[in-house]
Amino acid sequence: MSPAEEPTQGGARGTVDQAATDQSPENLPAPPEGQPGSQTVRQVGERRGMFGVKGSGDTSGYGGLRAAVRHPAATARPYGGWFDEVADALEVAARGAGVERAVESVVVHRGEITFHVRADDLLVLARLLRDEPRLRFELLSSVSGVHYPADTGHELHVVHHLLSMTHNRRIRLEVAVPDTDPRLPSLVPVYPTADWHERETWDMFGVLFEGHPSLTRILMPDDWPGHPQRKDYPLGGIPVEYKGGTVPPPDQRRSYS
Repeated sequence: MSPAEEPTQGGARGTVDQAATDQSPENLPAPPEGQPGSQTVRQVGERRGMFGVKGSGDTSGYGGLRAAVRHPAATARPYGGWFDEVADALEVAARGAGVERAVESVVVHRGEITFHVRADDLLVLARLLRDEPRLRFELLSSVSGVHYPADTGHELHVVHHLLSMTHNRRIRLEVAVPDTDPRLPSLVPVYPTADWHERETWDMFGVLFEGHPSLTRILMPDDWPGHPQRKDYPLGGIPVEYKGGTVPPPDQRRSYS
C-alpha cells in the first residue's frame, strides 16, 4: 500500500500529504471519483474577523480576516471499511419502516461518517439505529448545535453523536431546521441521555425539541432573553444581572484616532 492510500480511522481511505494537515476544509484534496471518500465542498457562509467585531473595537489583529465557511458535500460510494456496512443496514431497516427517504445524504470526512437526515424521520431512524441487530447504537453521547445564518432554510444544525458498544463504532446524525420553525422531535423516549443535552441545545440555540419531558433552560436564568450561541446574538453589552453593572460591546470599548 502506497503512502497516498493509507487507511484513515474508520477504514475510509484518504490522501496523505502536507495539505491534509491543514484544518481548513477548502485545503483538503478530494479523492478521485469512485474512490472511497470522493466528495466536494459547499460554501454556507463567510466569516469576517476573529470574533465578528467591527471597527476600532477589534484589537485581536484579525480584523481583516475573511474566510469561507464550507461544508463537505455528500460522499460518493463506496465509503470504505465498516461505513458501507452501517449505511446498507440502515437503508434496509429504513425501507422496512417506511422511511426510505429519511437519509438525505452521507458525508465521510476526516475518517468519520455523518448521516444527514430529515427532521420528520429523526425519531424513527433513532429507534432503528438502537434496535437493529446489525446497527446497535445503544448510546447517545452528545447533542450539539451550530448556527449558520447564511445557510438559508437550514440555519440551525443539530448533531447527535451515537456509539455502538456492541460493534465499537461511532456515527453522527445531523439535522437542519430553519430559523423560522426550529422544531425537532425529542430523542429522550429513545435515548434518555438526550435529556440535558437537548435542554442545553435549546438554551444556547433555541431549537425546540417536541416531546421533551421538561424543556427548560439549563445554563441561563429562566427569564433570559435570546440564545447566546446563535450568530445573531450580540457580543457583550449584556447587563450583569446580579451586580447592576454593564459591560459595553467589544466595538465600543476602545476607539483610536
